Amino acid sequence: MSNTPRVAVIGAGAAGLTAVKALLDRGLDPVAHERADRPGGLWVRGAEHSPAYASLHLNTSKGRTEFRDHPMPAHWPDYPSADRIAGYLGDYAERFGLGPHIRYGSTVTSVERGTDGWQVRSSSGTETVDAVVVANGHNWDPRWPAPYPGADTFTGTQVHAHEYRDPELFRGRRVLVVGMGNSAMDIAVDASHVTDGPALLSARRGAHIVPKYLFGRPSDATGGALAVLPWRVRQGVAQTMLRLAVGRPQDYGLPEPAGGLFQNHPTISDTVHHRLTHGGIEPRPGIERFDGSKVVFTDGTADEVDVVVWATGYRVRTPFLAEHWTGPDPERMPLYKRVFHLRDPGLAFVGLMQSTGAALPVVEVQSKLAAAHLAGAYHLPDPAEQRRTVARAHRAAVARWGPEKRPMMRIDFDQYLADLPREYVAGRDRARRGTGVAFRP
Repeated sequence: MSNTPRVAVIGAGAAGLTAVKALLDRGLDPVAHERADRPGGLWVRGAEHSPAYASLHLNTSKGRTEFRDHPMPAHWPDYPSADRIAGYLGDYAERFGLGPHIRYGSTVTSVERGTDGWQVRSSSGTETVDAVVVANGHNWDPRWPAPYPGADTFTGTQVHAHEYRDPELFRGRRVLVVGMGNSAMDIAVDASHVTDGPALLSARRGAHIVPKYLFGRPSDATGGALAVLPWRVRQGVAQTMLRLAVGRPQDYGLPEPAGGLFQNHPTISDTVHHRLTHGGIEPRPGIERFDGSKVVFTDGTADEVDVVVWATGYRVRTPFLAEHWTGPDPERMPLYKRVFHLRDPGLAFVGLMQSTGAALPVVEVQSKLAAAHLAGAYHLPDPAEQRRTVARAHRAAVARWGPEKRPMMRIDFDQYLADLPREYVAGRDRARRGTGVAFRP
């Protein structure tokens, strides 16, 4: 191997691009594998595995979403479209000269540790590198619900939200959207303008629905202002503001949220309240079963439906890593600071987290931390301390979000962005003292 560590990066979406830039900034030699033909990942409409649809916009404001190293244009709206974000990521790659370090049309099929480094097999060949940064995202493999009774004989069409592109699919048809997340709300609103009758919105569990603006400002700006407070205090303040501004979900016929605003991921929508109050969308409880062309709900009511859209989320997958690296479920894989594998920090992850805020600033700081370690400028604490830190973070996440909501992946956006720079300083001091765990190819 050369004296300059060579690092394979898997993916060239937001996470992969920041990883390549951070590695180059540290004088390392990155090569990124991207299965699509351009950068931008899931934001690129029409790209393989992208779930982006025509009406998709940011649900976090540009000021809380932009990279520190590459601010969004001042004249852009607060909530840019997916197409603008795809262009923004392309501009990021061009500005920092990342293109020559990305292999497009290259799908990684396996990554394994060998005696002389990491062996990366892909559709573009096989090579051995000193380290690997996994940045393949986790919103591309649709999660379908367990089959409901009668679902196999339902006479209508069933699609996952991942397949949705524009509302023409729904024109003149009776549509049921299942879910309470951001995609569910966007799709239900889109459908409500073209359906035969109101679009139906079904959910077993409620969610807090936050408008994009509160009191004339982007609603997530409030989170930044309150970041210094404990999360339970922030939760109380934010819930009071939300209730005063738009009321409760139950006021619109939707299920009551099971937890507080900062315990369940909120749904961001300016338009769903409008469509609910104007009859364009009608809420329904959870599904009990299917009966021919009908969907029967848990309250005993039923509706004739032509199309069911399952907005039921995504599975986390790293198909190129064997189970002895990820465990049986990558969602539960412990990582130090959500970046470094506990068994071998030469295997790092960028973007394998569930944030309470935007993803782009998070992957930017994760990439910088990973690159600093691989360049020798940052040392990890000893393995026992890494495990203790992971265990503490997991206990806190379970206490806040519960055991079934990806607690291992959960981070508090503002706290995390404050914590990683402090961690870098601590690791830099360990490196200067010659203590801690250094990267050794």
